[in-house]
Amino acid sequence: MAASRYKTLVDAFASDIRSGRLPAGARLPTHRALAAHEGIAVVTATRVYAELAAMGLVSREQGRGTFVRDIAVPPGHGIDQQVVATGAVDLTFNYPSLPGQADLLRQALREVATSGDLDSLLRYQPHRGRPQDRASIARHLRRRGITTDADRVLIVNGAQQGLAVTAMAALKAGDVVAVDALTYPGFKALAHALHLHLEPVPATATGPNLDALEKLCATRPVRAIYTMPTLHNPLGWVMPTTDRTRLIKIARQHGSLLIEDAAYAFLAEDPPPPLAATAPDLTVYVSGLSKSVATGLRVGFVVAPPSAVPSLERAIRVTTWNTPALTTAIACRWLDDGTVDQLEAQKREDAKARQSLARQELAGLPLIGHPASYFTWLTLPDDARADRLTATLARRHIAVTTAEPFTTSTHTPQAIRLALASTDPALLRSALRTVRQVAVEDAYT
Repeated sequence: MAASRYKTLVDAFASDIRSGRLPAGARLPTHRALAAHEGIAVVTATRVYAELAAMGLVSREQGRGTFVRDIAVPPGHGIDQQVVATGAVDLTFNYPSLPGQADLLRQALREVATSGDLDSLLRYQPHRGRPQDRASIARHLRRRGITTDADRVLIVNGAQQGLAVTAMAALKAGDVVAVDALTYPGFKALAHALHLHLEPVPATATGPNLDALEKLCATRPVRAIYTMPTLHNPLGWVMPTTDRTRLIKIARQHGSLLIEDAAYAFLAEDPPPPLAATAPDLTVYVSGLSKSVATGLRVGFVVAPPSAVPSLERAIRVTTWNTPALTTAIACRWLDDGTVDQLEAQKREDAKARQSLARQELAGLPLIGHPASYFTWLTLPDDARADRLTATLARRHIAVTTAEPFTTSTHTPQAIRLALASTDPALLRSALRTVRQVAVEDAYT
C-alpha cells in the first residue's frame, strides 16, 4: 500500500509540473509538511522528492527547499534550445546576420557556378579538407595570432563538430575534464554523450580560478581542460596574458590537453595571443564561421598538434567523412577575398551597439558581459527564482535562458542570459525594457 501511495504522489506531482499547474520556480512543501498533509512518513516524502529530482522535474537546494525546474531544458544536456512560441522575441540564441549577406551569397554562388573546378565539388573531399582550403584557413588564423601551416588544420562542420571530433579523438569514457562552473552548453551535451566526467572550476571576474584549477589537477587525473579564454560564453571575460601563461603552466605540469574554444573570439579587439599560439604542442584550437559569418554556413576549423592530426582525421571520417565541398568553397572564397574580415569588423560594431543598448535599458541592474559581446548575463538576488522570471517573460512573449543550461556544478546560480544578436534593434530595445520591468517587479522588490 505504501509503495502505491508513493507512486500516486509522484505521478500527481509530475502531472501538475508537466501541465504547468505547478509553474517553474514554485517552491514545494517541506518534507515534513508534505508528510503531514498526505499522512505519510517523512522518509516516504523524501523518496517522492528524490524520484521527482531523478526525473528532472524538481531541484533541491540546500537550506532553501525544493523547487519546480524549468523543464524546457532537459537535465544534463543544455544544448537543446527551448521552444520559442510563435511571435515571441527570441533572446535565447544568437544567429547574428547583417543586411546584405544574402546578396553576398548570391554572388558567391554565381562565382562558384562559373568556376573551372565545379565538377570536383560533387565528389568526396579529403577528410580534413583540401590542401588549398586548409591553406586559406591557415592564412586567416594568422590574423587571429596563430601561425600555423596547413598540415595542422582540419576543416569540420562547424565548431560544434570540431569539439566533438576533438573529444572523440583525445578522450575516452570516464576521463576527467576541467571546465568552468558556467560553460558552453554544447560541451556539456557532448560530455554527456561521451560519458566524460566534468569537474567545475569556479570563476573570477577575468577567468577561471586558477588556484582552484591547480588544486583540482593535483588531486584528480585531469585529462583535458576545456576553456574559452577569449570572450567566454556566457560571462564574456577575456583572460589576461598572465592568467593564460599560468593556465598553460598548469596544463603542462599535469599533462592535461587544452581545448580552446574560440567561437566568439572574433568579437574581441586586440586580445592576448590564443593559447594555441603560445602552447601549440598541447592545445587544440576550435573555431568556425557560424557566428562571424552565418549560422547556416557550417564551416569550422581545428588546429592541432601534429601528433593529434591523424586521430582527429579518423574522427571526422567516422562522423561526416568531410565538410560539404560547396560550403567550404564559398567560405574559402570569402576568407581569401576579405569578405570574412569585413563581416567580422561589421559584427564587432553591431555587437558593441547591441551591448550598449542592453546596458542603457538595464542600467542599474547587475550585468556581466564584454562590451563587444552578443550576450549579457543578468544576476538575480539569492532569494529570487530565475525559473519564475523566465516563465513571466514567456507570458509576455519574450524567451530568455536561465543559468541551468550553462551550469556544471551542483549549485545553479539565479541568473538569466540574454542573447542580443538575433532581434531587430528596435524590437530588442522594447524587449529589454520588458525584461527590466519584470525583473524589478519579480526579483528586486
